[in-house]
Amino acid sequence: MVLGTQHATSTLQSGGRPVAQPMQETLLEALQQHLAMELNASSAYWALAVWFAERELRGFSRTFKEESDQERNHAGLFADYLVVRGQPVALGSINAPKQVWNDIEDILTSVFQMEVDVTTSLNQLYALAEQSGDVRTTVFLDPLIDNQTASEDEAAHRLGRWRLSGGEPAALLILDAELAGGKAGPAKLAD
Repeated sequence: MVLGTQHATSTLQSGGRPVAQPMQETLLEALQQHLAMELNASSAYWALAVWFAERELRGFSRTFKEESDQERNHAGLFADYLVVRGQPVALGSINAPKQVWNDIEDILTSVFQMEVDVTTSLNQLYALAEQSGDVRTTVFLDPLIDNQTASEDEAAHRLGRWRLSGGEPAALLILDAELAGGKAGPAKLAD
């Protein structure tokens, strides 16, 4: 115990779970909305995995299936965090994902925008947590923001590679093979 600090008074939530630090209602609602965003992203990635599988592009299909799994896991992390904090896990509605696209660039642009939106949401959550003095939430969000930034970078890389190819059909097969072989990440200059 640090000298000069007072003991936090714990409260009990509806399930009887002791809560060391109450959570501001606006932060709770934002966390619940972000959980729904992660589930919607999982659904969108699943639809992409199916779309690419239907076109025999297994690298893209596998990549987007893995992305779907990761987004669902992120939703689980938020649910776990809310339970630990003694807060309700309110599941919002999951929208039907888009299943028709104009072309590959439309898909990769949509994916990049989805990743940007998730990054923005996490940064807004962090700002809300800081404003409310909820250090527990900022600590929870730190590794998620790092991982999300990497996901945004990967989405930007895929879109950039496609744009560089000028939309050539052969380039699609090369990109698909790179994804299938796990060699499609952005260049790294640091060790």
